[in-house]
Amino acid sequence: MRTQVAIIGAGPSGLLLGQLLTRQGIDNVILERKDPAYVRARIRAGVLEQGTVGMLEEAGVADRLHREGLVHDGFSLAFDGRNHRIDLRALTGGKTVTVYGQTEVTADLMDARAAAGAVSIYEAGDIELHDFGGDAPRVSYTKDGVRHELACDFIAGCDGYHGVARKSVPEASISLFERVYPFGWLGVLADVPPAAHELVYANHADGFALCSMRSPTRSRYYVQVPVEEKVEDWSDDRFFDELRRRLPQEVADGVTPGPSIEKSVAPLRSFVAEPMRFGRLFLAGDAAHIVPPTGAKGLNLAASDVRYLFDAFAEYYREHSSAGIDGYSARALRRIWKAERFSWWMTTMLHRFPADSTFAQRIQLAELDYVAGSVAASTAVAENYVGLPY
Repeated sequence: MRTQVAIIGAGPSGLLLGQLLTRQGIDNVILERKDPAYVRARIRAGVLEQGTVGMLEEAGVADRLHREGLVHDGFSLAFDGRNHRIDLRALTGGKTVTVYGQTEVTADLMDARAAAGAVSIYEAGDIELHDFGGDAPRVSYTKDGVRHELACDFIAGCDGYHGVARKSVPEASISLFERVYPFGWLGVLADVPPAAHELVYANHADGFALCSMRSPTRSRYYVQVPVEEKVEDWSDDRFFDELRRRLPQEVADGVTPGPSIEKSVAPLRSFVAEPMRFGRLFLAGDAAHIVPPTGAKGLNLAASDVRYLFDAFAEYYREHSSAGIDGYSARALRRIWKAERFSWWMTTMLHRFPADSTFAQRIQLAELDYVAGSVAASTAVAENYVGLPY
């Protein structure tokens, strides 16, 4: 089999890239090691930057998003018993974010790809990348016990942090930057009304908490816990008691406890791989970078990678120019490191670190108080939260 672009991974970045390429008339094949039901069921982030929404519109998959997504004009920082609202729309000249689960984005993209008749090969095992340093890259894989080979012009590695794409690059050709945080987020998904109509990020003496949502009837809540914490040690009652204890009273009063439909502990890390291009192999999304979820940047960074990579491929096939693909890595990394900085800053400001002194805790409160009292500081938070321009 032959295609123009072989995409490794059917997560949001791979599916979005494939959808944009298909609409441009650029042939592509997606290889995914899991089955479709598994891909559809993965529960991930849910806050979309305005630029990400625009890309989904460009891809022709935003109809349900506009019907069901929740447009948010702001969010709140809770600390020291009070609640400060960041007015995103007012501080950024009208920009907003949209709450729409990554699970739903994935479903919309999978449905659109099936309707377009584009090729997706699920349960592709033992994927190997070959000759991407030359002009004729190949991908081999096993399907139903038979070994296959896919010839292509380019390979897009969109297969996540644990995927084969980045691992196929020789160690001497790639630099890895990482910070692992000494805590995680214990998250609960429950079919109960949200505590507030916008997200609330809370700094508390006993640790961070977040009130989020997926819809007007489905809430997503988190509390900071030690990274080694066991989910089975947390009953629903214990979780909701701890959540409410870390929130200002008016927010805590809005929390409706309910049975969890999903509960897990997610470790936090910052990670970047440089560069993101190796001959005819390009990394995108979690294959190249991870951010702590505090700044709501994970899915949105994957989308910005796709923005740059799609533009580069379209320029190559339309104008026979390699300028875009030559500049892809540097262009993407400039935005990635700014998002890494914002996510690190939010994480540092809102969480309790085991080694923190009382001085460090006072600095956190001073930082939050400064943001709350300064239009300039609030504007900096808002413009990062809605997403820096592409």
